[in-house]
Order: sequence, then structure tokens, then C-alpha cells
Amino acid sequence: MKKSSSTKDIIIFSFLAVIVILIILSMYQRDREWTKLSSMERTLAEQSRDVSSLRGSLNAMEKRLDNLQIQSQTATALTNTATPKENIPKSGGVSSKDSTQVSLAFKRAKTATEMPDYAQGDWSVSSLGSGLKTITPLVSSDNDASTIQSYVLEGLITRDPDTLEWTGLIARDWTISDDGLIITFNLRNDVYFSDGEPLDSSDVVFSFDFIMNEKIQAPRHRAYLEKIKSVTANGPHQVTFTFKEPYFEAFSLAGTLQVIPEHFYKEYLETPQVFNDSKGLLMGTGPYQLADPKGWTPDNGNVELVRNTRYWGDVQPPQDRILWRVIQNASARLTTYRNGDIDAYGARPIEYEKLKKDKQIMDKSQKFEYMPPVVGYSYIGWNQERKGKATLFADKRIRQAMTYLIDRDRVNKDIFLGYGETAISPFSPRSKQHNPALSPRAYDLEKGKALLKEAGFEDRDNNGVLENEAGEPFEFELTYFQGNEDTQRMILLIKDLYAKAGVKLIPTPQEWPVMIELLDKKDFEAITLGWTSGIETDIFQMFHGSQAKTNGDNFINYKNPELDKLIDEARKTVDADKRMPLWQQAEALMYEDQPYTFLFRRKSLAFLDNRLKNLKLTKLGLNKSFLPLEVYVPKNMQKYTR
Repeated sequence: MKKSSSTKDIIIFSFLAVIVILIILSMYQRDREWTKLSSMERTLAEQSRDVSSLRGSLNAMEKRLDNLQIQSQTATALTNTATPKENIPKSGGVSSKDSTQVSLAFKRAKTATEMPDYAQGDWSVSSLGSGLKTITPLVSSDNDASTIQSYVLEGLITRDPDTLEWTGLIARDWTISDDGLIITFNLRNDVYFSDGEPLDSSDVVFSFDFIMNEKIQAPRHRAYLEKIKSVTANGPHQVTFTFKEPYFEAFSLAGTLQVIPEHFYKEYLETPQVFNDSKGLLMGTGPYQLADPKGWTPDNGNVELVRNTRYWGDVQPPQDRILWRVIQNASARLTTYRNGDIDAYGARPIEYEKLKKDKQIMDKSQKFEYMPPVVGYSYIGWNQERKGKATLFADKRIRQAMTYLIDRDRVNKDIFLGYGETAISPFSPRSKQHNPALSPRAYDLEKGKALLKEAGFEDRDNNGVLENEAGEPFEFELTYFQGNEDTQRMILLIKDLYAKAGVKLIPTPQEWPVMIELLDKKDFEAITLGWTSGIETDIFQMFHGSQAKTNGDNFINYKNPELDKLIDEARKTVDADKRMPLWQQAEALMYEDQPYTFLFRRKSLAFLDNRLKNLKLTKLGLNKSFLPLEVYVPKNMQKYTR
């Protein structure tokens, strides 16, 4: 009886298990059907908007033709006169030349389309050294996410890579008041978001208001935009930025504000934490888009953008898809490039020297070696306050000593093979912001030890390690990204250099998402990272005392009221001749304070597949990095299909 009962139980259990499996399969199938249905609904809605937009355009065209016919009948006497320029609003300020200037934004790309072998199609495949935590704009904080967003989001203006002058993009033209406080942009009326909705001035206003909403996790962006008093729409295609006070980068600040669609993001004003925690909410007017603008998550790993078939620009996107593959191991990245599965490989200096002699690599590659004027710098940041308590590095003498104890010339020679230059400050040595009286601190073991002794650290028990009066050894953790082999080698060399002075450096490698979290919480002792730079670098975000706040970029808690005053004064000084001496004074203060040990500015050493055509160096760097409309693959060299 007992055996019979057990058999019966097994049969019942098996029957129930089958039912559960069938239910799960049914739910999975329904989920897939729901996903497909949602995608179809989104596509149909977008097509409906396209048809509506096309109908509106045809109606407008008919009206314009009727008007032209009336004008030709009633004003034939004027046919031989010069065509008047568009009525650009004037306010006693400076305006762009005329409405034809907008075509300059696409001039280089237009030239590319006229090349004999130009063709659309194929994919552009790049690599990421680590997985991304989020690609949602504003809440993301790393350079890779910004690169991806640059294919999707656009601003009102863009910089000409040949002249470095600003030219219109979404904006047709603009006027600037005499005092520089009021900038009015006239927008194009033919710009559409990737879902087919038209862009107008309300989207620009919304973009600003959304960032400035304290519930949105965008403190880094607010740090810059707080100079703006208001952004107002004067009509569907005119928007005015009013500044609280003069600001030397007012025009670029207003013009480069990336415009996000109100109809897509406005729901998150009601649920801001949902936005702050999101991973892939990305939609814009750019040449590429997420296939599902709400669908990307870190679980996807790779990031894939598709051609925005509704792109409004004078030139259509050349590639069908832009793909970033996550390949964390450098050797694996090189192998993947060698096999032709990614299009570009950024080489480490030691690799670069070898690969230049590698016939297989050179036969398939175009080689680029460059250091543009906007090249960034690497650094070690010394956290001066951790969990509410002052750290070792709150003492200026210790920070100065830490710089003296690093032989940066040797690091550059041994690790980077001379493909870099020692950094002095956030300002490039070729910038007018740089104080020519300053030069990099040279390696000086004795001076470094003397400063540490003055700060209370010396070898009190002759064990080769410095201690304070309480007998506590001088040791600290240096946090760094574990995926960069050159950084690892540099840290080990610096560790040896510090050991000569009796300082114990504890290397602390971390994954990228962990590093971002540590930065946000300011929970580290010292960290090595890098900042990008611009034509003229505004250091407010990184070094002003007001930015030593949660999720702010002054994550080392550095505060110097004298420097704050110089930064504030420089930022509101529009006259460059008066502003540059202020920056130079600020640089001298940072040189004295050493909030960072500024390490290097390094050349880019890149190999790119021969099938990529029209690769060119510009004053801003390699065009493939920021001008996605220029680079194409000839038809006979394409290897990917839709």
C-alpha cells in the first residue's frame, strides 16, 4: 500500500509539473506576443504621425504655390531685384550671417556623399572596455554613455571641426544682446524626433526645465545651467535664453543644450525616481536611435543603435546600425579587431610599437596618431573628506609631497613610451588659460619626504615605513579601473616610487559601475581617472567648493574660497583678454594646492579598418569619433546586412 501510494503521488506530481510548464510556456508566448504587439503599435503610431506630417507638408506646399502664383501675377515688376534676406530679429546684438549658414553643419558630410565609391549600408562596430550602468541622458556620467548619446541627441548649434567656429544645427540663426545676457535662437521648422513628432521651442524649454528639476538626478548638468535665469518660447520656432549674469560661455552653454522630446520624457516628472533609476530611456533628433527607446538594459550588454529613417538633416545616416560590443579584456579586443569583428582598435603604446610592424594589421588598417587641442588629462584625485571626517589628504603639504614622489617622466617613458606629456593643471600648456610661469613639478624624493615630515610623518622605528606620532603607518588605498592594463602597470610603478619614501600604496582595482558608485558617494581615499577638455576649460564643476556635494563632480571635497572667487570672476568676464589672467591665477592656486596630482595628456593611437572610408583628422580629433555622417563603407566592402 505504501508503494502504491508513492507511485500515485509521483503521477500526480508529474501531472502538476506538466501543467505548470505549460502555463509558463503560455505566459512566455503571451509575453512575446505582447512585446511584438507593443512594437507594432509603436510602429503604426509613428507611421500615422508620418502620414499626418506628410499631409500637413503637402497642404503647406500647396498654399505656398498658390501664394507664389499670386505674387508672380501682382509683383512682376520686382522679379529682377535682389532677393531680400530673411527677416532676422535684431536687438542691437550679434546675429549669425543668414539662414544659409545651417548648411555648413552638413557641408563635410555632403562632400563625402559625392565621392565615387560612396554608399549607404553596413554596420559600424566598436568596442567598450566595460559594461554600461545606464545610457539614459543626465543620469549617466561616463564618457562611453556620452558618446552613444551623441549619435541620438542634438543641440541647437555645433562646432565646425575645421575652423572651430560655431554654426547652426537645429537653430537657423540667432541674436545676442549687447550685454550678452539674452540669446534668441530661431529654430528650423523641419526637425523631427525619431518617432516622427516635430521638434519645436517647447521641447527646448522642457529640456532646460527637466534638468533644473531638483528631483531629477542631474546635479552635474545643473551646475552649469544654473547661470541661466530662464528659457522661454516666443513662438513655435523661437526660444530665448536669459542669463542671470554675464558668462563667458553663455552662447555655447545655451546652444549645446541637448534637446530631449517633451512628449517622451514628461511622464517622468510625475515619477522622477523611475527616471533616475532607468537604464535606457533615450530618444532624440539625431541620425541614429534605439530600436526601442525604452528597452535597453545593462543585461543587453552590447549597445545597438539603428538608422533614424526620419532624420531631418541634409545628409542621411550612412550606416544601417552602430554597434558597441562589450569586450573587457584588451587582448580579446585586439584579437576581435584582427579577425575583423570590430572596426577600430585603440592601442596601448607598447602594442602600438609592435602593431606598426605587424603586416597583417597594417595591411587591413589605417593608422592614426594624434593629440587634438581638446585632449583630456589623467590624474590622481586626493579625497580630503570621507564620511564627514578629514583625511590624510586634507593637508596641502601631503598632497604636494605625493606629487613630488611620482617620477612622471619615468612613468611616461616606461609605461607610455613617450606618447604623452606631463600635465600641469586642467589647462593645456598650449591654451591661453595656462600660466607660462608654471612647469610640472619634477620628481624630488627628498623634498617629498621633507614635506611629509613637516606634516608629522617620519620613520620612527626604522622599518622603512613612515608613521605619525601615534605610530600609525602612512598607507592609503588607490582606487582605479581594473580593465586598463596600462593603468595597472602605472599604479605598480607608482607604488614602488612611494615605497622608496616609506609610503604604502594599496592598489584597489574596481569594476566601472563600482567606481561610479564610489564617486557618487565620495567613498574612497584616492582615485585615478581622467577628464575630457574643451577649447577653453571651465573648471567650476570639478574644483569649485559649491560642487562638493552628493553626485557632484568635486568628489574630492576640495574647497578653497580664494579659488572659488577667481572661478566666479573668470566665468562672468566675457572679455577674453581680461579673463585669461584670472584663469592663470586660478591655475597658480591649484598648482600650489595640488587637489589632484595631474598626470598626463596622452596621444590617441588608433587602428581602423580599411573598409571605412573618408577618415580624416580635424582640429577636434578623428572625424569618426564625433561626425557619424562622414564615414562610409563602399558597396563592394560591406559585410553586414540589415
